Amino acid sequence: MYSLTSSAADKVKIGLMLPYSGTYAALGDTITNGFKQYVDENGGKLAGLPVEYYVVDDESNPSKAVENTRKLVKRDEVDVLVGTVHSGVAMAMAKVARDSKTLMIIPNAGADELTRELCAPNVFRTSFSMWQPAYAMGKVMAEKGHKKVVTLTWNYAGGKQSIEGFKESFTKGGGTIIKDMNLPFPNVEFQPFLTEIASLKPDAVFVFFAGGGAAKFLKDYEAAGLKGNIPLYGSGFLTDGVLSAVGKSADGVMTTLHYADGLKDPIDISFRANYEKRYKAIPDVYAVQGYDAAKLYEAGLKAAKGDTKKIKEITAGMKAAKFQSPRGPISISKAHNPIQNIYLREVKNGLNNVVSVAIPALDDPARGCKM
Repeated sequence: MYSLTSSAADKVKIGLMLPYSGTYAALGDTITNGFKQYVDENGGKLAGLPVEYYVVDDESNPSKAVENTRKLVKRDEVDVLVGTVHSGVAMAMAKVARDSKTLMIIPNAGADELTRELCAPNVFRTSFSMWQPAYAMGKVMAEKGHKKVVTLTWNYAGGKQSIEGFKESFTKGGGTIIKDMNLPFPNVEFQPFLTEIASLKPDAVFVFFAGGGAAKFLKDYEAAGLKGNIPLYGSGFLTDGVLSAVGKSADGVMTTLHYADGLKDPIDISFRANYEKRYKAIPDVYAVQGYDAAKLYEAGLKAAKGDTKKIKEITAGMKAAKFQSPRGPISISKAHNPIQNIYLREVKNGLNNVVSVAIPALDDPARGCKM
């Protein structure tokens, strides 16, 4: 327990701006669950301060993001913004945070630029950059001896950044991209691309898809007769959160991500048991990212001795934070992105089982960050 200074607040106001309706509602709920689990495990407090939540459904709608964020900052006067899933919404949130000098923690959105050219002293991320898992998979596939690869994704920023991260390490390892394919977001008419993949006969395929589109792609890949003939790889979101919907269609698919099933670390075992007891569900990467957002903010509050207004002290404490997460050891880069293990996982029996550490302590290169 931390004794508070005379100038410290009597509570901490958390602004949760996440999707609670629409396509990404389940992700918003799970991130919130993880955040609240950490707080509840610590007696409903952060650094000795009782927690008060202010919750906004961002609807994954960038056009409403500025107005919603300003409400939390101006009307509710929250001490920290926590959000969000959709990168377009997160970038709008980050602009308001920078302009108002409000602390912000991103518990999911992976757009590279948030901790690259748009980096800011008061904006932190507890999830990943799009580059991190994809770069790790490029290294894995090159080391497996794949020489000719086809890539496929949606034609939007997240997909493009994932493919670029993959290509950077795969080509460095001696591989060749024989064709880059993409389709408009959120189109899921994959058949023409699967037919072309079959005719090109690459050594392997790397894709970036997530959510419902990922589930349909996995089923279509098997239905097209490609599974078992042309190995399929992806960034971890290809299989996270969709395995119950796709059944055995995903068996054997390998992905890379900063969390996996079966890590067998005592902290992860405890985290998973508590989450399952509390929410009657198996936690995933989104729950971990929310949990670590609360943990990172507490590190900052402790450095400021519980004074929520001492932003310089709080951010210094967050920058210096090094802790064991359910995902493994974490530290914070100069650009405020997590430095973390990226795991190679293989789908077996409905789980993303850990195979190995693809790259330990991977740091995003933070190109263009000027802090």
